[in-house]
Order: sequence, then structure tokens, then C-alpha cells
Amino acid sequence: MMRVSETGGFLFRDVPSRAALPIIRPALGRQHSMSDQAKQSMQGYLNHFLGNLDIANSREVCRFMEASKLSFCPEYGSKHKEEYVLVRHLPKFPSNDDSRMCSACHLFSCCNDNWQQVWAVLKPGFLALLKDPFDKEPLDIIVFDVLPSSNANGENGVSLALEINEHNPLRHAFEVSSGNRRIRLRSKNKAKVKSWVTAINDAGLRPPEGWCHPHRFGSFAPPRGLTDDDSQAQWFVDGCAAFDAIALAIEEAKSEIFMCGWWLCPDLYLRRPFHANASSRLDALLEARAKQGVQIYILMYKELALALKINSFFSKKKLAALHENIRVLRYPDHFSSGVYLWSHHEKLVIVDYEVCFIGGLDLCFGRYDSYEHKVGDHPPTIWPGKDYYNPRESEPNSWEDTMKDELNREKYPRMPWHDVHCALWGPPCRDIARHFVQRWNYAKRNKAPNEQTIPLLMPQQHMVIPHYMGSGREQEDGNTGLMNATQPINRQDSFSSLAAFQDIPLLIPQEADGVDSASGNLRQSGLGKSNNNFHGQPQPSRPPRAPFSFRKSKIAPLFMDMPMRGFVDEQGRSSVTVVHPPMKSHDREWWESQERGNLVVSADESGQVGPRVTCRCQVIRSVSLWSAGTSQVEGSIHNAYCSLIEKAEHLVYIENQFFISGLSGDEIIRNRVLDALYKRILRAYQERQCFRAIIVIPLLPGFQGGLDDGGAASVRAIMHWQYRTISRGPNSILHNLSDRLGPIVDDYISFYGLRAYGRLSNDGLVASSPVYVHSKIMIVDDTAALVGSANINDRSLLGLRDSEIGVLIEDKEVVGSYMGGNPWKAGKFALSLRLSLWSEHLGLHGSEIHKIADPVIDSTYKDIWMATAKENTMIYQDVFSCIPNNLIHSRASLRQRMGELKGKIGHTTIDIGIAPKKLEPYQDGNAKGSDPMDRLEGVRGHLVSFPSDFMCKEDLRPVFKESEYYASPQVFH
Repeated sequence: MMRVSETGGFLFRDVPSRAALPIIRPALGRQHSMSDQAKQSMQGYLNHFLGNLDIANSREVCRFMEASKLSFCPEYGSKHKEEYVLVRHLPKFPSNDDSRMCSACHLFSCCNDNWQQVWAVLKPGFLALLKDPFDKEPLDIIVFDVLPSSNANGENGVSLALEINEHNPLRHAFEVSSGNRRIRLRSKNKAKVKSWVTAINDAGLRPPEGWCHPHRFGSFAPPRGLTDDDSQAQWFVDGCAAFDAIALAIEEAKSEIFMCGWWLCPDLYLRRPFHANASSRLDALLEARAKQGVQIYILMYKELALALKINSFFSKKKLAALHENIRVLRYPDHFSSGVYLWSHHEKLVIVDYEVCFIGGLDLCFGRYDSYEHKVGDHPPTIWPGKDYYNPRESEPNSWEDTMKDELNREKYPRMPWHDVHCALWGPPCRDIARHFVQRWNYAKRNKAPNEQTIPLLMPQQHMVIPHYMGSGREQEDGNTGLMNATQPINRQDSFSSLAAFQDIPLLIPQEADGVDSASGNLRQSGLGKSNNNFHGQPQPSRPPRAPFSFRKSKIAPLFMDMPMRGFVDEQGRSSVTVVHPPMKSHDREWWESQERGNLVVSADESGQVGPRVTCRCQVIRSVSLWSAGTSQVEGSIHNAYCSLIEKAEHLVYIENQFFISGLSGDEIIRNRVLDALYKRILRAYQERQCFRAIIVIPLLPGFQGGLDDGGAASVRAIMHWQYRTISRGPNSILHNLSDRLGPIVDDYISFYGLRAYGRLSNDGLVASSPVYVHSKIMIVDDTAALVGSANINDRSLLGLRDSEIGVLIEDKEVVGSYMGGNPWKAGKFALSLRLSLWSEHLGLHGSEIHKIADPVIDSTYKDIWMATAKENTMIYQDVFSCIPNNLIHSRASLRQRMGELKGKIGHTTIDIGIAPKKLEPYQDGNAKGSDPMDRLEGVRGHLVSFPSDFMCKEDLRPVFKESEYYASPQVFH
């Protein structure tokens, strides 16, 4: 193991022989060319030479060996090239070392024009610049990213590094490109320049590292899990389960934590009841880990204060004051960047490069919830202070006093929050960590370039194409659509070490299949089926780390190696189509046989935590130059949505906070999720296929203000664009499908919302509130699931606007199920997630899950799903006269109805939602349901129909007297 002396020098005596001085092994046929005695003498001499610390620690020896502090750190990948170079883009730093100057400086002063000599270290996926080989922290890091397919002149072959012709023949330079950055470097001579250019392009453009090539859907990250690489995933429904998992992961953090969010509240309790879980408050969790030496990096969205009241400055100030190991950045600076309309919308927690959490849940107030979706909490036990949250009623004006109630709990319901989150292990986790490092470094350069307390982060090693470049079984199965024709490079790792990560307190995205940082073992990734190291010795497989295990399957999967379902990427390249093996006996009871881990889960609960399964998955995102400093606009989430829908065979199930999309030819709305659904439904109709598209969205946008209020123009504007997508005008899908299909449109596509009710206190008011659907998921055919932070609108999907992150999960572990009345191989992840969501929405217990196993047959879709939604909607209308509903078509009728209800009930909530003490008799005179709670006993779950005719006679767009009229319409869609 390499150690560092107190003066910062290397102690080579502890470096393994294969890392410092490889044992000399003559080639076959030349065994007698060197005697054993000569070999032993040579090795002994060299080891004795390096055993002299004064010599070994000298800069001359390190320079001769091209060794630095990063050379022996396996978490950053193999050693490519290291050397002194000249740069001039860095701030001036003092140096009295003449040896750092080039040989011509003393004669011609060629380096006196602000050029400085630095130590350049080329690793897989990045180039780091250090003050000298012994420095810990980099002066600059160039993380390789996907390059354009052609240069500014339209020519092919864009390079990461290019040789530059200097006017002065004594100067020899090359240029490295990354995003909008072009960095010029100089070397001693032309030969060294050519060597650097070749090495950098080799590291960035050629497999297995090639981070500069786009992958399926145009993503920066390749599909993972094509071989057994420990790629695993687990889902969480609603905040209770997800927050507990995140808290447990933070509590077990050993080295670093990355966090990224649209909104982050330090005073958020991750476990409830909050009185009994004081240590689970986010700031307490982070402070405890920081005191144990864990380095914590938090990247927050810096909001436009005039538009949002999330007060990120307060959160930053409070978190940064907890401990010096907690670093916080807010981004962007709106005035300097010119970015006012778009936001950073990702929700990320990454712990030790081992596990990450992504999805729809921000670590902020209002998000904690369970499958019950309670509307009240008086006296408070679950939601303290401002965590009792209803954005339809009010947004807090101040966050300093977080434990003080914003709403009167006896008069106003909270808005229940429905969401889906996901945990990832293995290569996809490290892909997401690389994304975070890229964003952090870009924010650091723009926001805090001279703040020494805010370091640049280095991506830990990724073998970016470890799975399908070799002779793995995927090529044997014919899965060529995802493969790159280039053959793998048999590049051996130069050094190996047991150096502890703590020696390098810098962060860099870790390799998907590279190093077990806990053991220091290097694994050659994806170059075939063998699991050998570069000396041909067997390497033990890394056991998957299990910081928490919520559920583990008791049953073995029926088929272990189902190939990836055939999807077509945005460039039209098709992949292999699944061939379903013969069906064995249908295992109806697999859902009930799942073990529940260390969460307290009732026997009747249908499941808020999914099985932890091995899978094939790919990280996808929406980023561009403004958000991540990338060379290309990436809209891989959008491409994945469209491709998945196009290839769906039976079912597309969507839950999303928004549903704003366009058909082909729509010049205003540019994302084409709607067009993909429209074309797939038409094809199903023409081919007489049973195909269902089911979409669950919020009943109302989650913004403050009554629908008829003067200050609610934003709410109405979003409603306009959603109704334009769904049911109103020539650009809507229901309008176009009705023209082609007639009255059977509901057989193919339908829209729903969620609603909950309950007493606000013991013997208090009976209240109802829409359940705010904030999840961003799509499940296709019970075999693939897309989970992330992206809404279905142009803001989230185009890449140029909000930044987003997501993951496409394709199951490898399958179970017997049914689809369309026929046997079907469903994936454990996708099927269990859908069953959990549907059982929650429909109010089913675990013993009733089998009723919804086949999602598309009439007995499920029509007799259970649609019938439950219709019955629940009718009951809520009888009790609450709910708003929105299909009986109100104009603002005038809304105004009249609201006035009647407020006068009758004597309450002033924004959307009413308060039941009268006694119900009016039905039209037939039957007064059986006079007690509201008696009538509400008929509600099953939370599913209700989406009111597609609500306000259908109104133009909901802002008018000239409203400030929203002067804002860009792009803000709302």
C-alpha cells in the first residue's frame, strides 16, 4: 500500500511489486534469455534503490516514473499519462522551483506571458491539473462528455484534443475541449504534443472508456446490467418508505454524500412520528456524519425569489454552518447567467458511490406521506409546523420558524402527496455520481471559482462500455442494436493499490465496473466472460453492499436471463426483440411471499417498498450548456419515453405531475410523448389489438389561488395547456382519436386523478383534498419502468430548459403473470411497482392483488379500475360537490356554485372540500346517506375520474390585465 510521508512524499517501500516494479516475465520461447539469478539481482537492486526514502521521495524519481498522488488510486481508474505541461487559464500561483520551467525559458523567456507549469494527470474519463505531483487538490478538472457528431464546419470526426500550430516555432501547444470550454496547453516539443493528443483522444473516444460517444436514446451513460455487474434497483411508493431508506443510507455513509434538489429543507424529519425521531431530522443526520469525517456536497437550485418562496438561501446558510465538511452551492446566478425561466429539477442523494436515490421526492416539507394519504393531523404527530402543507391554500412567507403552523389544522386539510422514488446500486449509481460531479464542477467554476473551501470534484473510474464491447453472451444472443462496432482495447491497468480513499479527499465519478473501493481489487470490466485481473489471476466478484434490505424475494426467478426488450433509439437503430420462453405454472402468490425487511409494514399494506432486484438499466437525463456545461443538448428522457411507447405491446401506465405534450406538426409544444401515444393507439385500433394507455395526473395544479381568483392566472394557464393536450381543440389526443375511433376511445386511453378524505381532528370537520400526484413514472407491459424527476412537458423533456435525471429499468428477474388473457413473463420490478400503485389507488389488500394481475382485460380495466374511479367520483360529488368536476363549464357557473357552497357550509377553503354536517336527500327522497361518513364508506382507495369537461367553455389563458400575460408561455408548458 502506498503511504504518504508527513512532508507529502511517497513511501514506495509499501507499494505492491506489481504496481511499482512489475516482476519480469520473459516471453514464451525466451525463458533462457535471462538467468534467474540476473532477474533476482536486478529486482533486488531496484527494490533497494526505491527503499531509500530520500531517493524515492525525490521529484526527479517521481518525474522519471511519471508518478503522482493520483497514480496509485484505483478508484480513479488506470494510469494513462502524466507529465508537466504549461497552462495560462488558471489564476497565478507562486512558485520558486526553476525545474518547473521549460528548457527554453532561461534563454528566450518563452513562458513569461502568464503561462504556468502544472502537472497533468490523464485518467479514464477526465484530465486533472495539479500544482505538482504531490498536491492533493486539483487546480482544474476536465471531465469528458459527449461530443458533437460534427464540428462547426459540418465535418465529421470531432476530437477531444487537437494539435495547435503556434506562430513561434519554439512553442508547441494542443487544445482540449469540454462543453463550452477550450483549454490550451503547451508541452516541451512537438513529439510530446502528439503524444498528449493521442493519449487524450484515446482515453475519451475509444472503448472501453469512451465517454464522448452517445449511447442509446442519446444518453451520456450506456445501458448497464447486460452482464452480471451488480446493477440493482428498488422502488419506494410515497415519502414514508423513501425517506426512511435515505435516512438509513446517510447513517451508514463512510466517505461522501452528494445531494441535489429543487427544494431542500434542513428541518425535515425523515422518520415519523417526529417527536420520537429527533435524530432523523435532515440537518441532524448530516451534522452527525460530517463530524465522523464524511464529506458532504449539496447542490441546490437557486430560485428566482420573485417567483418562488422556497428560500434556498436560508437552507444553504443553515446547512453550511453545521460543519466544515458540509459544502453547499446554489446555482444558477440568474443575472450573470441570463437564466431566469428554467430550474434545476433533479432530486438526488448519492452515498459512497454505492447507492443512490432518484425520483420525484425532494427532501422538503409536504412530501412525507404514506399509502393512507391523510388529510388531517391534529394534534400534530406526523407533520410538524410548516410540514403540514397545502400549496393550494398558501405558501409560507418565511421558513425561519419552521415549527410554527402555517395553516389552522382544524379548518384546513393538508394536501396529500403521492410520489415514487427509486434506489440504484452498482454501475448506474456511479453514472449518476458522474453526472453530479459534472454539474458540481460547472457550478463551482461559475459561482465560486476562487473559494478554496469549495473544491472541484473528480469522477471516480468508469469503464463506460464494459458490457457489450466484448464477446459476452449478449452478442451471442444477437443483441447488436445496442453494440458499438469498435472492438475493445486490451488496455491493462498500470498500477494497483490498497490506498484508502481518505488519502484523496476529492470526488470523481466512480467506474461502473471498476474498483471495489473497500477492498482495492481491480476488476477488468466487460471484456468477455472471464473475471480475471490483468495478470491472469482470478479476481473475486464484489459482493453487493447492502446498507439496507427492505425486501428480498423468496422465490427464484423463473427465467434468469431474459434479453432486453426491443426498443428503438432516436436514431432508428433497433435492438433485439424478446422471445418469451414457454410459460410454467402461474405463480399468483409471489406478491404475498415477498419478505418485508426492517421497515414496519402492516400485513394489510399492499407494499410501499419493492423487491431489490438485479436489472438492466440506463441513466437518462435532460441537460444542456446552461445547466451542466455539456457540449451537447441531451434529451434522452424524451427519447426514451417516445421509444418505449412506440414499442409497447399491451400497456402504457403513466403517473406524472403534468401532462403537456404535442402531436406531430404542433409548432408550440415540441415534445412528442402525445404523438407517440396517438400513433400507438391508432396502430392498435387498426390491428385490432387490446392496448391500454392509462394516465394519472393531479386534479388541479399545485399552486396557490382559487380558480376564479385574480391571482390564480398561473393555475389557469397550466390547466389550459393540459386540457389542450388531453381533450380540447384540434391539438388534443381525445379530439383526434374520437374522429378516428368514435365512441370507443376509452377502450384505449383514459385519464384519472386521486382524492382523499378524513376528519381534520377528533369529531372535527370532514374534509377532502385532491392527492397531489407528483410521481414521474411510466410502466410498459409490466416489464420496463421509467422513474425519475422529469415531468411530461417541454420544460422537463427538451433538455434546453429544466435539468432532470431518470433511469430506465428493464427487468432481468421475471415471474409468471398474464397480459391480455395470455401467459406473460412480467418483470419483478415493473410488475411489483404497478401492483403496489394500483392496490393503493383501488384500495385493495394483499389478498386481492391477483384481481389486477392482468391489467388490460376487461374484468380488470373496466370492471375494477374504471368502475372504482366512477363510483368514487360520484360519492365525492355527493358529499363535497368537489371542485373540479364535469358539471361546471364556465367561470360564471364556478363563481355561482362556490358562493352557494360557502354560504351553506360557512367555510372559506380555496376549493371547498368540506362536507356539510348532514347531506341533502337524494332526488328520489332517499335520505340514507344523511351522515357524510356513512356515504364515504363506499370509497375504495383514492382513484377518481379526471374531469375533462371542467371549465370547457372558458379560455383559461392569461389576459392582458394579468401579469402572467406578459410572461413567456414557455414558463407554463
